[in-house]
Amino acid sequence: MKIEIWSDVACPFCYIGKRKIEKAIAKFPQKDKIEIEWKSFLLNPDQVTQPNKSSLEYLSEAKGWSLEQTKEITANVSNMAAQEGLEYHLDKTVVANTKKAHRVLHLAKTAGKGDVMKESLLKAYFTDSLNIDDDAVLLGLGQEIGFESAAIQDVLSSDKFEREVDQDIYESRQLGVKGVPFFVLDRKFGISGAQPDEVFDQTLEKAWNEFAKTNPVLNMAEGDGEACDVDGTNC
Repeated sequence: MKIEIWSDVACPFCYIGKRKIEKAIAKFPQKDKIEIEWKSFLLNPDQVTQPNKSSLEYLSEAKGWSLEQTKEITANVSNMAAQEGLEYHLDKTVVANTKKAHRVLHLAKTAGKGDVMKESLLKAYFTDSLNIDDDAVLLGLGQEIGFESAAIQDVLSSDKFEREVDQDIYESRQLGVKGVPFFVLDRKFGISGAQPDEVFDQTLEKAWNEFAKTNPVLNMAEGDGEACDVDGTNC
């Protein structure tokens, strides 16, 4: 069963939501039959990357909050993240456009590495305070998960995967996604935001029960008896 997740790299609740869905899947009896696909969403498509601007100052100006309000709000979000085992440094995050990062994410998806790339991008932004619109940063993250530098550079120096990012955004509009993270389970159930753990647990179970009605799963008896292997080695 597929779970599609629309999220942005610079969304603090998206990293928290990632941990919540991972926890729900980890304790789910059919966890080995769950597939996650990361979908792109741009909270601010026109964001101008400003690596030299204080992220707290930027948030204060963008949201119309006082600096004290901004510090209090970001501290609360950091505490929420800490409850999921995440370390946030929201006072040091780099104000950056995320579309290039999403294009690199789509490259990773072609090799079945979407989840590990998503994790790397979120950690780079929220924990390591890196500029995720910087070519050198993205090149390094891609190499860390096994890509040749030429493959990453090919994406960074072109508009490759831009259509895929735009398609994800188009799909989100068709589904009525207003904010992220947004989880779609088997295209039948949705979860909006990083909700309490029980919401993920209950929705995952409901979605699976519906999925199983049209996709019956063979229940195997415990243990293995003598049998011929498909390659004939044990026959």
